Amino acid sequence: MENMTYQSFPQGNPNPQHGAVEKPRHSKRGFASMDPEQQRAISREGGRAAHKQGVAHKFTSEEARAAGKKGGEAVSRNREHMAAIGRKGGTNRGKNKHKDQQQHVL
Repeated sequence: MENMTYQSFPQGNPNPQHGAVEKPRHSKRGFASMDPEQQRAISREGGRAAHKQGVAHKFTSEEARAAGKKGGEAVSRNREHMAAIGRKGGTNRGKNKHKDQQQHVL
């Protein structure tokens, strides 16, 4: 361990002519660096492989309905949230109604 050398990187702005250079928050490597179409192609292959192995699950309409019902029940337990949704819907409906009346007058 005595002979360890460390690579040093230049400090400061690497290109002083163009002002400050922003560093990316984190580098895109691997899957994240690929273009979206290539990512979709790889994902499709994974789905096909899962179906071939018999480990993929496809929801039936009954299962989807039951899952939606559970989600709705969970959300509706929060009375304040439901009241906020209702108020927002009511105000939006009033705005749209007002717009429709203005268009008929013109």
